[in-house]
Amino acid sequence: MNIGLIYYSNTGNTRTVAEKLEKKLTEKGHNVTREEITITGATPAQPGKFELTNIPNPDGYDAIIFGAPVQAFSLNPVMKAYMEQLPPLDGKRVAIFVTKQLPLLMVGGTGSISIMKNASESKGAKVAASEIVVWAEKKREQSIKKCVESIARIF
Repeated sequence: MNIGLIYYSNTGNTRTVAEKLEKKLTEKGHNVTREEITITGATPAQPGKFELTNIPNPDGYDAIIFGAPVQAFSLNPVMKAYMEQLPPLDGKRVAIFVTKQLPLLMVGGTGSISIMKNASESKGAKVAASEIVVWAEKKREQSIKKCVESIARIF
């Protein structure tokens, strides 16, 4: 299967998870292309104060994995801007993951997943999995492993 792994990473945490997902899915025999969304402007990105410079096109993939950090208790504005301009994803299988710093509930992880899921489904995708990786958690490596295993399982 040809899988596009499209993500934005502000500090490198989301990129780390994307790299581990790429490795796992490649080991399973999939063709994985990891594409990072990039911007011009200051980071952390603030709405209206950046421009997308690398805008990955999901058209050529059989399935897509979207990854993004949580920022200020919500989906990072870069990924939000990217999701708002998505082309149709008619019938594509999609998985979503977010990384966040705080291990508490109600600090943006579930809401960020929901924004990405709604954007994907509004374009015709079928969201098959979603995961949250908590970076500050003592069990970070276990959280990353759970995310990778859960997403890899659907492909």
